[in-house]
Amino acid sequence: MQTFFVQIKCQLGKTYAVATALADAEIASEIYSTAGDFDILAKFHLDDAHDIGHFVGEKVQVLPGIQDTRTVITFKAF
Repeated sequence: MQTFFVQIKCQLGKTYAVATALADAEIASEIYSTAGDFDILAKFHLDDAHDIGHFVGEKVQVLPGIQDTRTVITFKAF
């Protein structure tokens, strides 16, 4: 199982719509609003057989209202 986070920058005024779309898609395990350069931090789990890049490009970045993303791949939880 791969665990990774995606920081999401939303178009102005679209943060809550993007967060709702992520929740409705049931693809993120946790979704947080954040301050700073990005508006949302979402946590994902993906089977080892799946490609993170394809997942982010095909399932996350296509949601309406997303302007930019930054993916953080994790190695080990302590």
